[in-house]
Amino acid sequence: MKRDIWEEKIKTCKERDFKFTTVSGLPVKALYTPDDLKDFDYDRDLGYPGEFPFVRGVYTNMYRGRLWTMRQFSGFGTPRDTNKRYKYLLKHGQTGLSVAFDFPTLYGRDSDDPFSRGEVGKCGVAIDTLRDMEILFDGIPLEQISTSMTINPPAAMLLAMYLVVGEKQGVPKKVLTGTIQNDMLKEYQAQKTWIYPPEPSMRIITDIMAYCAEKVPKWNTISISGYHIREAGSTALQELAFTLKNGFTYVEYGIRAGLSVDKFAPRLSFFFNSHLDFFEEIAKYRAARRIWARLMQDKYNAQNPRSYLMRFHTQTAGCTLTAQQPENNIMRTAFQALAAVLGGTQSLHTNSMDETYALPTEKAVKIALRTQQLIAYETGVPNTIDPLGGSYYVEKLTNELEKGAYEYFEKIDKLGGVVKAIEKGFFQKEISRSAYEYQKKLERKEKYHVGVNIFEEDEKPDIEILKIPKEVERAQIKAVKKVRRERNNRKVKEALKDLRKAAASGENLMPRILECVRVYATLGEMCNTLKEEFGEYHEPIIF
Repeated sequence: MKRDIWEEKIKTCKERDFKFTTVSGLPVKALYTPDDLKDFDYDRDLGYPGEFPFVRGVYTNMYRGRLWTMRQFSGFGTPRDTNKRYKYLLKHGQTGLSVAFDFPTLYGRDSDDPFSRGEVGKCGVAIDTLRDMEILFDGIPLEQISTSMTINPPAAMLLAMYLVVGEKQGVPKKVLTGTIQNDMLKEYQAQKTWIYPPEPSMRIITDIMAYCAEKVPKWNTISISGYHIREAGSTALQELAFTLKNGFTYVEYGIRAGLSVDKFAPRLSFFFNSHLDFFEEIAKYRAARRIWARLMQDKYNAQNPRSYLMRFHTQTAGCTLTAQQPENNIMRTAFQALAAVLGGTQSLHTNSMDETYALPTEKAVKIALRTQQLIAYETGVPNTIDPLGGSYYVEKLTNELEKGAYEYFEKIDKLGGVVKAIEKGFFQKEISRSAYEYQKKLERKEKYHVGVNIFEEDEKPDIEILKIPKEVERAQIKAVKKVRRERNNRKVKEALKDLRKAAASGENLMPRILECVRVYATLGEMCNTLKEEFGEYHEPIIF
């Protein structure tokens, strides 16, 4: 049949009363054909897995050689509670750790700080000193496990604590593998945990990049995170564009700090969301790899092929989970996890069905982990590389997302770059607008969410909820006070003084932070010392 005949036939077919668009608003046609890829060149636009521009994956044989790392984001209560959960997850087949910290730790405050009251151990584990980190990883050999830590303003301090725990276990720094999130740009744009203004925050990050390039060569120094941008309400296109632009900004700051791009770029990693629109999410990851590879080669003149590799962790979309009919979240998460795997992720977290109510119970987190294991061991999906490569629709969508990302890059450049655009509230307004528009689409039923605006039920769910007792806060405060009593306070004072001198002089901060950690200075003491030198960030009025 000729195309024109088919097109006449489909005009006579009844179509559902529905706007066919992606979540980003890109129109979706009924059918895609070779006409949608008229100028498509396999070697230039797609290439082989492990080869430039890496659209089909960053490794030559992808999951046939090694499956993705199964890394459930986890932390609550005291370090001892969380250590017990890590051992539970490892026992059930998890292959990497991912530390969730509580709010006081995320903001660099000790558990007995008045601002911490009521939040200790609630949404993650409380870490005040090296002693807590020792307990957190007690019985977990660091040379055998990679650890991701979701920490941003105090990332240097938490990394230092981890390195010293390694020292105490006899594990050399050059052997340790893992990631700190350490992505301050997205904090100003979306997640809102900050301490210092942007410029000193960027200085801390380049100090970490320089230190790890020499001393901890297998450590990913930043996980450039679109996840939180998406959770704040952006579209897939905005997540793609803003995340990559942030990544290139870190590259520019590293070069400006005097570092060789090929020295630090191979240890930059990414962190993306996997949302509801199955094909758009897959296309997003593919477009991201191609944009990163091309600009790293053409604009930043990287010579090391490893600098072109965009490796990424994925988490399924927490913001899509619903309190209504929470069991649906198991299936929702499975589809999102499948999109991440088809998109070529290097590690994956699957959300638990009960996360709209509380931190996951053991049963819920095990189901979430089993979801990944079912994809890995039963579906056959990992058996061939990039199975959707060459799909007219997926390739067309990949091209459209790439084009849209470059249009955003141009807008941001016209505003003076990422930091200037943050100060002008550009990202914040774009994300808020998209969140509002998506909500209106749900209310108009232009998009559906099962259990929320279609197939609703009145029945109240009956699920087990994990509760963090108040005793956790009391125990943690008692523990940090005990450390302060038992340590050598003269040495702590000297170490903090040296840290402040380094902050003022421009000397790399990491060796001084390590000295503070070794003498059991608290997280709050270290952060406050830098705060005295760098000041605090206050967001300008945007709306």
